[in-house]
Amino acid sequence: MPTVLPGSLRPNTPGGIDIRADYLTLTRRRRMYTGIVLIVFIALFVSGFRIADMRNAGSFADGFAHVLDFPREVVIEAWEKAGNLPGHAARAFPALVETFNIAMVSTIVGCILGTLLALGGTRGLAYWPRLIPLMRRTSDICRAVPEIVIALVLIFVMGGGPIPAMIAIAIHTAGAQGKLFSEVNENVDMKPLEGLSSVGANWWQRTWLGVFPQVMPNYLSYSLLRLEINVRASAILGFVGAGGIGAELRNAMTFGQGKFDEAAAIFLMLFATIVLVDQTSSWMRNSLTEGRGGQ
Repeated sequence: MPTVLPGSLRPNTPGGIDIRADYLTLTRRRRMYTGIVLIVFIALFVSGFRIADMRNAGSFADGFAHVLDFPREVVIEAWEKAGNLPGHAARAFPALVETFNIAMVSTIVGCILGTLLALGGTRGLAYWPRLIPLMRRTSDICRAVPEIVIALVLIFVMGGGPIPAMIAIAIHTAGAQGKLFSEVNENVDMKPLEGLSSVGANWWQRTWLGVFPQVMPNYLSYSLLRLEINVRASAILGFVGAGGIGAELRNAMTFGQGKFDEAAAIFLMLFATIVLVDQTSSWMRNSLTEGRGGQ
């Protein structure tokens, strides 16, 4: 067995390898690659910023000084007409309910479709193993296209309203949840499935009795997290004609001064709703995954 000399870390053999020198070489190479990547990133960032600044209607440097002008006008007008805020909030409340309904329905539909994509795209669980690549690519495509792009296409075909927003968010949710659920499925303990198979259980029975009890807490946790995201997404889609509270906020902001108090009321109501949904779903996720309420 070769001996290692202290200090040099070189084995006392004619063909020995200097471990310390190799380690320093690898370290220098890694630092060089990191530096190259950092330089390329900075160059792309600077060039992209300059191109965006040149193509913009006004210079970024000139506009930066006025970035707070619009929020200041909204706050001033809302403060002056604070007594009108409750009335504006009451009138916009049905649109808020519509936004929440869009998010809820799209989350349920998207999670169901995501479960099917996950079961069909997980090795060892798929009913038709040959369709695993198709299921995975379908999931990739669904989550690769932003909701707003799908919504714009559907609005052009179907017209404005909550239905295009619901379909668009459901498609994106199916792709995202299909990926997350598939990763959960890959960690399933296969022993219960093998036991069920040994007593003659079919695929559906093995999935219902052997897979779902293991993955359901994580499924529900990811679904609640997705609900938070979809509430925000459904509000954003309102700006492109998909209905809901976003459409009310767009109309109030489009009219400009004189309607800023209405825009402020809608924004405050939307903000409070998102915070409430986030806190509630966070508490429920903690209860499901850790067996306790949010702390």
